[in-house]
Amino acid sequence: MNPPSPFHIVLIEPEIPPNTGNIARLCAATGSILHLVEPLGFSLDDRHLRRAGLDYWPQVQLRRWPDFASLQAAYPAGRWWLASKTAQRCYVEASFLPGDFLVFGKESAGLPADLLQQHADRCLRIPLLEPAVRSLNLASATAILLYEALRQNHRLR
Repeated sequence: MNPPSPFHIVLIEPEIPPNTGNIARLCAATGSILHLVEPLGFSLDDRHLRRAGLDYWPQVQLRRWPDFASLQAAYPAGRWWLASKTAQRCYVEASFLPGDFLVFGKESAGLPADLLQQHADRCLRIPLLEPAVRSLNLASATAILLYEALRQNHRLR
């Protein structure tokens, strides 16, 4: 029996090295594939990025893309879930399947409005219970969505 397809984590134009490093460690721990869409706000040799990922970088399945269109073209049958604080649908209302792509925008601006419009039926939000808080840390948001996807697919032991 083949193992289930891994989930894919997509970071579009990430800006903060420690966030990406923490997400890389999350991907290594869950067998998920990490896709980085350029431009990146840092070098992959950045010491803060490497430090946040600790010694798990050899276990990270890392793929780099010049733009989101190239990534989508490489996976024409992909199911894309986009995280946005402006989405109407809560992440717990989604039905995740192995092989799904969980897409996150850059820390300072999130995902582009045109991309959210193109995938309006697949946009998800994580509820913020305190109105004074504008957003969650990118690594935290990624972990919340990924672990819900893993839970739904009975991948947690």
